[in-house]
Amino acid sequence: MPQKLVAEFFGTTTLAFAVLAALSISSPLISTPIVAGLVLLLFVYSISAISGAHLNPAVTVGAWAINKIPTKEALLYITVQCLGGFAAYVLAFNLFTDIPSFGGGLVAESYTDLFAEFVGMIVFSFGIASVIYKKTNETASGLVVGGSFTLGIVLALAAGSSGILNPAVGIAIGIVSFSNIAGALLGSVVGMHLYRYLVR
Repeated sequence: MPQKLVAEFFGTTTLAFAVLAALSISSPLISTPIVAGLVLLLFVYSISAISGAHLNPAVTVGAWAINKIPTKEALLYITVQCLGGFAAYVLAFNLFTDIPSFGGGLVAESYTDLFAEFVGMIVFSFGIASVIYKKTNETASGLVVGGSFTLGIVLALAAGSSGILNPAVGIAIGIVSFSNIAGALLGSVVGMHLYRYLVR
């Protein structure tokens, strides 16, 4: 268990920090969704055999909803993932001269944000479920997860949200709202259950 928690903490911290780094660089060559997708791809290949490479409280809740992770372990995962998001913020605060911030705490809820995060997370978690149920070639698992994450972010952005799809990353960049969290959690549960229904 300690190895799983360390893997989740390190992976989530790295993902959130990479997002902060990408957002802090004003360059058309740096795309935050692509950076996030690449980081997730790296960790799917490197730590999925250890912890499953959730790196996201919403993914953990989705996996728990389809009985792929026990309740106690899910709660521990969510705890270290949120701590990872905070650790990424602390690192960025000490390393960057200008930290991008979009909320600064609890921000007003928005139905647009909720719907957009919900839709994006359905797509993302649907891709993850294909790996969880081993219907994807193992050598392509990182590409499927990283690709579905990037696509989910793009769809959420297009629908009008911040395109976070990850409450732990939301902590790092200062967006912690009911709409973003609920949208991600509900979308993950729906996406996972949809895939489960199709393969049963």
